[in-house]
Amino acid sequence: MLRSWTKSLALLAAVGLFSTTATAAEPGFTALFNGKDLKGWTQKNGTATYRVEDDCVVGKTSEGSPNSFLCTDKEYGDFELRFEVKVDNELNSGVQIRSASKADFKDGRVHGPQVEIAIDGTAGFIYGEGLETGWLTEDRSNPAAMAAFKKGEWNKYVVKCDGKSIKTWVNGVPVADHIEDKTGQSKGFIGLQVHGIAKGTGPYEVRWRNIELKDLSK
Repeated sequence: MLRSWTKSLALLAAVGLFSTTATAAEPGFTALFNGKDLKGWTQKNGTATYRVEDDCVVGKTSEGSPNSFLCTDKEYGDFELRFEVKVDNELNSGVQIRSASKADFKDGRVHGPQVEIAIDGTAGFIYGEGLETGWLTEDRSNPAAMAAFKKGEWNKYVVKCDGKSIKTWVNGVPVADHIEDKTGQSKGFIGLQVHGIAKGTGPYEVRWRNIELKDLSK
């Protein structure tokens, strides 16, 4: 009976009728989130909360808080990052790459390139979080890229950093193709952002799962 049930599950998975939330990292990739706890991650800035639920990292807004970030304890330079994300329509979020938090820079303010998460057509483009640069990808007018993110659904991101080149894809659609020469940061942590919100709004949530990385510097 057990063998029959296992075979049935495999068949359902093959045709897309059964799936589990957490999946093993692909060959060459390392899972950054174990699906159970936040080991290997540290919160920086803000008072938003992060918890583990249903094999996901769930970030929840805190009224009056500045932007909050759950950051990897390790730093990464050249890599391919993959993750899935679903966000409440009212919330703007993002994932920091090659980022830093230093006592001598704005009292530890997290800063660096951020891959945008939002339903307003900017998802996948790159913003200079905590910097004076504003958007790092200046041209954000490609209609296909602007329509790639699906609100209310899980969205698959790929971020590839190789030297000065930063490229992103959202649900398989190419979005950013950026040459980074503004931040001066070639290595840093990865951070999951929960954006600050206006008073009297929220709470809102953003969820990440299947966060995995391939080190391209080896």
